[in-house]
Amino acid sequence: MTSNYYGDIFAQRPQLPRPERVLAIGAHFDDVEFGSGATLARWSRQGTRIKLVVMTDGSKGTWDPSQDGHALAQIRRTEQEAAARVIGEEVEVTALNWIDGELTHSQRTIAQIVSEIRGFKPEVVISHDPWKRYRLHPDHRHCGQITVDAVVAARDPHFYRELGPHHRPNSILLFEPDQVNYVQEIDATDINKKVEALLSHRSQHQTSMEDRSGESDLHAMTYSFASRIGEEFGLKLGEPFHLIDDV
Repeated sequence: MTSNYYGDIFAQRPQLPRPERVLAIGAHFDDVEFGSGATLARWSRQGTRIKLVVMTDGSKGTWDPSQDGHALAQIRRTEQEAAARVIGEEVEVTALNWIDGELTHSQRTIAQIVSEIRGFKPEVVISHDPWKRYRLHPDHRHCGQITVDAVVAARDPHFYRELGPHHRPNSILLFEPDQVNYVQEIDATDINKKVEALLSHRSQHQTSMEDRSGESDLHAMTYSFASRIGEEFGLKLGEPFHLIDDV
């Protein structure tokens, strides 16, 4: 295990205790499911309350130049709500509706996530790794940076005082990490839920799922990845993150 992807410390950290509340923040509809869907499904069936926040409106998530953006945004919101019900019947969804591809790292976007953190009071916050090298999509980079900056602001009482009492999460999990330092143990049921949730995003079968619209193909790909990651860390199946627990 010499790949930088696995970080400098290869020993698996102890599993996080099941959190009571998790706030998962993605740049686009389906990002959270790709990065942490199995983990969220596992925690949801164990009783964790989960809220998904999507930063953008999904209006440009297609390769079809004739697609109407407003109509696509509505489709994608409906798909996200269906995917959330797969993860857990009571999973909440909030869409902030910034224009797809134009998300910026700003005081306004940070304040929106501060408000979500202070209002929902999660123990764990999940989002994109903003430090992943060579990440092309600016929405992914910006969403991750907004999230980690908002965690800092939300924990400190003198930041954004108008947004309510401060709240300090216990940890941050960054998906698609530049370096893995934590793998959440999952099982086949969790993978099945992740795949089912991803397949709910029907408009994306030709884009982010790369024509893998057949359940068997997506399932095989997802299971193979979870098996490989798990094996590296002494688990049967796993979902990789970079864990920040000094919040």
